[in-house]
Order: sequence, then structure tokens, then C-alpha cells
Amino acid sequence: MNLSDPAFQLELAANVAVAGSILLAGRNNVHTWWLGIVGCALFAIVFERSHLYADMALQFFFIAVSVLGWWQWLRGDHGAPLPITALRPSAWGWLLPLAVAATFGYGWMLTRLTNAYAPYVDSAVLVLSMIAQVLMMRRKLESWWVWLLVNSIAVPLYYSRGLHLTSILYVGFWINALVALRHWRRLMRTQAPAQAVDAAA
Repeated sequence: MNLSDPAFQLELAANVAVAGSILLAGRNNVHTWWLGIVGCALFAIVFERSHLYADMALQFFFIAVSVLGWWQWLRGDHGAPLPITALRPSAWGWLLPLAVAATFGYGWMLTRLTNAYAPYVDSAVLVLSMIAQVLMMRRKLESWWVWLLVNSIAVPLYYSRGLHLTSILYVGFWINALVALRHWRRLMRTQAPAQAVDAAA
């Protein structure tokens, strides 16, 4: 970790921006989205230089979804912010097979077409992150369970590629996801009485 190294400076800036975004997401703060866009743009460059092409592609997905998520959090429920809700259990019946198929399919493509590092593991981070991000955009409580899994995979992947600062940050993300899960669960419980009153009015 050399502060005079431009590559490390780029990685540091990306980590700071994304860390701020994740912390704001855990606090249910709408400013998570624009800060995340900045961090993802920087990480796209970091991952491209590390031959983690699935993670690089993931950053462009994050940028696009962040724009939509920003709008949905502000105006996504007929002009009111979206409430936090739970995912229907039946949704896992198609989400899990989709995640497995997409991971192996994208990993196979990277193996055939690129010099990607750990293509299947990298693809798992890509696919699971996409699922987690969409669930978070819809304010689904289970998004944080998926983020816990993503971070558990990402930490050893990034460390093995020499992105030590990023791997340390993802340990922090793992802890933040656990804290955010508890916070969102409390928020969801406090929403329920207010929603019942609104329905009765």
C-alpha cells in the first residue's frame, strides 16, 4: 500500500466512495445512489487493470441501476418512497436456479474469450451482486442476506489478486450488511402499524 502509487490512489478513492455509499444504504439514506455511481466508475478502472472483467462489467450495471434506484427510492410508490418489504418465499424458486445458471454461463464465456482471473468466482460476485442490488433497489429486506454472501466470496477473491485494501473494505461491508439487515428489519416492523393505519383511513 503505497500512497504515492497512482494505482493505489485510484483504489483508495474507489473504496472511499463505495464505502460511503454502502454505509448510507444501510442507514436507508437516498444519497447512497449518487455516491455509489462515483465509486463504481472508479472501480470499473481498478478491476479492468486487475483482469477481473466480470467485476468491471458489474460496475456499469451498478451505475445504470443506481440511476433507477435513486428515482425509485424518491418517487417509486405512487409519489411516495418505497417501504421496506420482505421477498415472497416463492421468488427463491426461480432466483436461485437463475443465479447458478448465470454464474456458470458467464464464467464459461470469460474462460473462452478472455484472460480473466478466477472467472467462475468472479462471475458469482457479478451475478449475486446484481440480484442483491435489484432487491435493494426494491427495498427488499433479503437484499442484505445476498450482500453477506457476495462479500464472503469477494474478500478472498480480491485479496488473492493483490487488492488488499479492497478486500479489507469488503470485510467492513460484510459487517455493515449484518448491521443494515438488523436496521432494515427494525424499520420494517415500525412501518407495519403506520401502513395499517393508512389502510384503515
